[in-house]
Amino acid sequence: MDARATALSAQDQELIDAACEAIKRRYRNDWQEVGAALRSRTGQIITGVNLDAYLGRMAVCAEAVALGKLVTDHGETGIDTIVAVRHPRPHEPDQTIRVVSPCGSCRELICDYDPDARVIIMGETGPVVVPIGALLPNKYNRGTGL
Repeated sequence: MDARATALSAQDQELIDAACEAIKRRYRNDWQEVGAALRSRTGQIITGVNLDAYLGRMAVCAEAVALGKLVTDHGETGIDTIVAVRHPRPHEPDQTIRVVSPCGSCRELICDYDPDARVIIMGETGPVVVPIGALLPNKYNRGTGL
């Protein structure tokens, strides 16, 4: 685990709960399975669920949906903390909604919008908080500066 990982605060648990609530409300097997919640730099909590599609490359991750709502509905781009959770499919024996790490594309997106964002991920014994930079070493850049 990254040495920069920290324990959850009450506000971090509030985000996990918000993401879980979002996916519980909107879960559809093979369509909406991931929920996300972010806290903006001004304290707003924004949620989203993934948008799956028959054509896989058209799918949109829950983190991107939440970020899009933050930009569109609130005119903000700053992310204090973000989390994603996955709802199990009906045939899975464990029906617990769990924290999941953002995919590579979402890591890039989160860092593009706020390189100081914190991300809640699963640690060895439960959820922990890490800076986005810990999940995205050698971040892509356009090579326009040194």
